[in-house]
Amino acid sequence: MNAEQIANIVAGGESEVLEFKSTTGTRREPAHTVCAMLNQQGGQVLFGVSSEGRVVGQQVSERTIEEVGAELAIIDPPAFPAVERIPVKEGLDVIVVSVERGRSGPYMYRGKAYRRVGNSTIEMRTEEYRRMLFERVHNELRWENQPAKGWSVDDLDTNEISTTVEEAIRRGRLEDPGTRDPVELLRGLGLYRSGALLRAAVVLFGKEVGIWPDMPQCLLRIARFKGIDRTEFLDNRQFHGNAFSLLRAAERFLRDGLPIAGRIEEDRFERIDEPLYPPLATREALANALCHRDHSIGGGSVGVAIYDDRLEVTSTGPLHFGLTPEKLFAPHESIPWNPLIAEVFYRRGIIERWGRGTLKMVEETIAAGLPQPEIRDAGGCVTVVFRQPESQVLSDQQRQILGLLQQEEQPIPFREILSRMPTSISERQAKRALIQLKNRGLATVSGRGVSARWRPSLK
Repeated sequence: MNAEQIANIVAGGESEVLEFKSTTGTRREPAHTVCAMLNQQGGQVLFGVSSEGRVVGQQVSERTIEEVGAELAIIDPPAFPAVERIPVKEGLDVIVVSVERGRSGPYMYRGKAYRRVGNSTIEMRTEEYRRMLFERVHNELRWENQPAKGWSVDDLDTNEISTTVEEAIRRGRLEDPGTRDPVELLRGLGLYRSGALLRAAVVLFGKEVGIWPDMPQCLLRIARFKGIDRTEFLDNRQFHGNAFSLLRAAERFLRDGLPIAGRIEEDRFERIDEPLYPPLATREALANALCHRDHSIGGGSVGVAIYDDRLEVTSTGPLHFGLTPEKLFAPHESIPWNPLIAEVFYRRGIIERWGRGTLKMVEETIAAGLPQPEIRDAGGCVTVVFRQPESQVLSDQQRQILGLLQQEEQPIPFREILSRMPTSISERQAKRALIQLKNRGLATVSGRGVSARWRPSLK
């Protein structure tokens, strides 16, 4: 770095990743800032630059560098910032202290942890410190990379293992290992160490017969609700199994349970029928829920719920590593909670790297004419919500007719529907509501004219 580069850096002003100090005379405050930067995105502290952004420099000796280094050495756990001495004027230098985001946070200086807010350094809140400490312990001793006691390769679905490896080779995401021995394949995927299976191997490939009693959190809950709340079930099922079998079960449920949305393109006369929510977007949400959830919670699960106005995919465990719903919808670094599981999902072609999954969901849903998905992080769960456009939410008349159809075991004629409506409705309004339900895949009709009989698409 040289004087010109220092001037360019200073021109941008102080920020979350840059702070100016006119002199090294006061070293505690800058050490607070370095500590805060280690806890967040990293950054630089420049000694010899005024708070207004003037490069003034200062006289720097070897002792000066030693004193700065001694103050930074108080940071715990130990960090090793880069300290540079840059000549900027005759006999005057700028000292640049640079750090990257630390990998062993939370970092403390003189017994306290700090964080950056804009260009200010403040003491970290207790709950944030505890969260960072939990994440550090997780990195060092994750649930997924611990031995799966009592499990052997015979308890795994070897066909699923072979399929994963073949698909990874086909996609160019794995070199052909030259063997199809399950133990060697698992070792190559990082799921078999020191003669033992890891828990991640069970989550990915375990047979249902063993998963149910040993790992009940490998659970998928699926439901179709009547209306827009959880008052009444139309369908309610649970599945235990490995992650790939749960993904297939969830996709079957969506394929069978979601209404079909029809559209007409200008250059085509026929109607195009597609699932209401784009499959690529819902698959991304399902895959993320399965591989990024917190498996250490014994009562945890992945949930899929269809309502009249939305689809929700929920997974146990909050967001970590400073991620928020807002950050997930912007370019962001991919920091998986379960790196071993996520890596296998990537190799099989189910997810991508580089944090593009949520951006892909947005692209797919907007292209389908739907609102951008929502992500909620509350109650110890992360929920992805796909919504219908306001124009497609059921009207009161449509909801009443659909409720009537769902009460009946057999299809019923139009005249009976009209006579049993709980509120006053004209024949024309009832016919229009039925046609709209049919076009949205919520009702079907058999026969024609007076012989026509209506029933719900979903029972």
